[in-house]
Amino acid sequence: MSLDEAETDESEGDEQPLVPSQRVQNTPPSGIRRFFELAEEMDDVISLGVGEPDFTAPWNAREAAITSLERGQTSYTANRGMRELRERIAADAERWDLSYDPDEEVIVTAGASEAIDAAFRALVDPGDTVAVAQPCYVSYEPGVRFAGGEVLPVPTRAADEFKLTPEVLDDAGAEAADLLVYCFPNNPTGATMSVEELAPVAEFCKANDIGVLSDEIYADLTYEGDHASIAALPGMRERTVVFNGFSKAYAMTGLRLGYAMGPPGAIEAINRVHQYAMLSAPTTAQYAAIEALESCADEVAEMRRQYDRRRQFVLSRFAEMGVECFEATGAFYVFPEVPDPWEDASTFAEELLEAESVAMVPGDAFGAGGDGHLRASYATGLDDLKEAMHRLERFVEGAA
Repeated sequence: MSLDEAETDESEGDEQPLVPSQRVQNTPPSGIRRFFELAEEMDDVISLGVGEPDFTAPWNAREAAITSLERGQTSYTANRGMRELRERIAADAERWDLSYDPDEEVIVTAGASEAIDAAFRALVDPGDTVAVAQPCYVSYEPGVRFAGGEVLPVPTRAADEFKLTPEVLDDAGAEAADLLVYCFPNNPTGATMSVEELAPVAEFCKANDIGVLSDEIYADLTYEGDHASIAALPGMRERTVVFNGFSKAYAMTGLRLGYAMGPPGAIEAINRVHQYAMLSAPTTAQYAAIEALESCADEVAEMRRQYDRRRQFVLSRFAEMGVECFEATGAFYVFPEVPDPWEDASTFAEELLEAESVAMVPGDAFGAGGDGHLRASYATGLDDLKEAMHRLERFVEGAA
């Protein structure tokens, strides 16, 4: 290369060689993050926007993590996670009539989010269609697009209690999809689905040869009836990957530990992505998770009771204000409608934040079907919830 050529290259090098891909450029920032940033600029804000437990992880789990560090257990584990943990995960899943081989059908990941992202990259080819039941966790759509897939929104409806039905799948044209992804109990609506309600969805998927990615991270936070997994229905185990983790039920968000369970071929494919991206999930967190599954059921039950108490309080307060709110039965979210006279959720949320320092997330941040709603998390203390509802009532009544 001549000096002139080198100079030319340097000049060309000034023209931003690190250009974001079109997939990234076409993906907008998270609507949740934008609202958090607004709230962080203010004082005395009560946030109902955070999907994170206000509880601390059970002591036994924390102690197990500390002990692992004291023992110097800081090396990589097997790509798929420690076998003892995979055994306990498989045993725990039997509560929901699920049966998996810990050697071939379970993989431990750095949070359920990593498992879902790896599944998209492992199971979606460019051009594949992924039906996404919405409103939904904000990472599904970007994850599909980053994998090269096409998103097919499947809006669920308040009139159906935000449940997935063959009718809404049919209306969305989901019979042409390669995969269906959803979350029940649902973030952001708090909707749950019984085994009877999942059965026709399973029949739709079998009839149209659709694979299912079932995010069940809130399974332990089901308040009315038992949690049901579509993978337990006849003919669904071989076409379903189930995701779960320790962030929500065990309040272990910062330890970043999740898992996926499914047929051997799918789990092997997910592991192939995982082993190149992560090598293995955090070792300390895996020791904590083993102990959590072994001895922390009582703490989980107590947290569930506290969430349920908060859920009932929040629902009753919305009713007293005259704000329409679907009766959520799972997770730790409610999804009220935007009250009159406001016409859209973003305007309401921004004016509420400005006037009363209460943060709620506009429903349209969660995709189709979220318009006209707000997500309120009750994963915060009851005293703060009472004050937030007081301020909200004052704000709504002030506009009446």
